[in-house]
Amino acid sequence: MQLSLEDQRRRALAFRELHTGPDVFVVANAWDAGTARLLTGLGFAALATTSAGLAFSLGRPDGAGLVDRAEALANARAIVGATHLPVSADLESGFGPDAEAIAATIELAAEAGLVGGSIEDATGDEQAPIHPFEVAVERVRAAVAAARRLDLPFTVTARAENFLHGRPDLADTVRRLQAFEAAGADVLFAPGLPDAEAVRTVCAAVSRPVNVLAAGPLAELTVSQLGELGARRISIGSGFSRVALGAARRAADAVLRTGSFAALAEALPFGDANALMAVPGTD
Repeated sequence: MQLSLEDQRRRALAFRELHTGPDVFVVANAWDAGTARLLTGLGFAALATTSAGLAFSLGRPDGAGLVDRAEALANARAIVGATHLPVSADLESGFGPDAEAIAATIELAAEAGLVGGSIEDATGDEQAPIHPFEVAVERVRAAVAAARRLDLPFTVTARAENFLHGRPDLADTVRRLQAFEAAGADVLFAPGLPDAEAVRTVCAAVSRPVNVLAAGPLAELTVSQLGELGARRISIGSGFSRVALGAARRAADAVLRTGSFAALAEALPFGDANALMAVPGTD
């Protein structure tokens, strides 16, 4: 379903306002239209895609280049069409090596109905997993410039990926986030931060909203506790998709090991699932 520009602008403005409101909020990561319907019905204020969740649903590991731009944006379009909420996308490293490719990705993301997207500084190269500082900043600058040319307030999130790629350098992470802010990024994000003190340090070092990934040790904190540390937005990443995979594996394993179908008692009742998918997500 193609959104009208008016509807997309409404969603874009609502997404921006969430970042400036009085409370920290959770952007829930959906990996298909069905989970977008489910998360919308539960009452989340905004949704995001998940590159890892999408890869897993396609039977692939998560990794650079294993899901291409067309597949990622088709997935995003399906999610956008299943909800009335604003949707931001995990655009990985921009699906291209240079500023032109990143700009094209932002433009195509907006055409898909998205109102925001993240660009990371990871390269996909195991030998040199993070872009050099100046290159990383220039890539964010290209994404911001493309976003500003759109007819809606598209929210650009800039990601510093050190902690996800074996470079636990908090000082460099802060330096990159500060430079991304200066380059015009609307939201700053350093996934994989190791503890509460690192979150506090990052949030205090920049003036733009900070997204925090609820994963690892940080998943032991609550929404309010992360907000007290300075987070403005919390994402789940592939967490919900892995919860679903874990539940399916446990139930299937029980059938094979014990012959018992008892785990199916925890499944969402068929009628509830059917009704959930029948509700138009854009009402």
